[in-house]
Amino acid sequence: MTPSRDISRLIEIMAALRTPVTGCPWDLIQNFETIAPYTIEEAYEVADAITRGDLDDLREELGDLLLQVVYHARMAEEQNAFAFGDVVEAITRKMIRRHPHVFADKDGNIQPAGVKSAWERIKAEEKAERAARRPPEETAHTSLLASVKAGLPALTRAMELQRKASTVGFDWNDPRAVLAKIREEADEIEAALDRNDKAEIAEETGDLMFALVNLARHVDADPETALRATNAKFERRFAYIEQALAAQGRSLDGATLEEMDALWNEAKSAVVPAKAGTHTA
Repeated sequence: MTPSRDISRLIEIMAALRTPVTGCPWDLIQNFETIAPYTIEEAYEVADAITRGDLDDLREELGDLLLQVVYHARMAEEQNAFAFGDVVEAITRKMIRRHPHVFADKDGNIQPAGVKSAWERIKAEEKAERAARRPPEETAHTSLLASVKAGLPALTRAMELQRKASTVGFDWNDPRAVLAKIREEADEIEAALDRNDKAEIAEETGDLMFALVNLARHVDADPETALRATNAKFERRFAYIEQALAAQGRSLDGATLEEMDALWNEAKSAVVPAKAGTHTA
């Protein structure tokens, strides 16, 4: 099989990978749930390539993201749910419907504000249509939190859930009260550690992270941006350790934890240049 610019070749490749007996053993055992994390990861790598301004990398990452769409469509086709062509048809129908000023209303120019209002109106219509197609028991109660998209990254979704709940007064009034909640959650993790209950430890860790997002919201800090900055800071300081050891003719494998800790403390007090494409912290 040879490479091609035609999407049908990618669809053929995926079908071959998922063919029982002759396909790839790893691909054959995957399902929607196991592939979903890769889909999210590829979307982030697209965003990273854009941030770095690397168009060659962007081309590669867009291909990886496209593969995810083809992968999910193939698994759905195997279940006789839908195929890749149905995905394409659905999005083309949606884009045509949401841009009547381009594809239908040819008389007159529409202003940007008009485009936005029309987009929101049509989205609301589509949402109502989807709700009408659901079984009655699914539409009997609409939660205040239902408008928070389930597909958001966990940090962002935690922030949005908290913001939505705060609109009806379900919130703390003081960030110090949130800080007390963080301490409470940390204590609960310690208790779970004492019991060596892995499921409870994981649950309590999630509670702690949710509380930390709440603190970030109360002090007007975006948790995703804050964590990205800390990641970059960690990378810079760890690179300092590697470079300091290399200057001594040594490697990480030959260093003790105490030595690495000492170099880490040096890095904290040193001015370590930020890498290109990262935020300083």
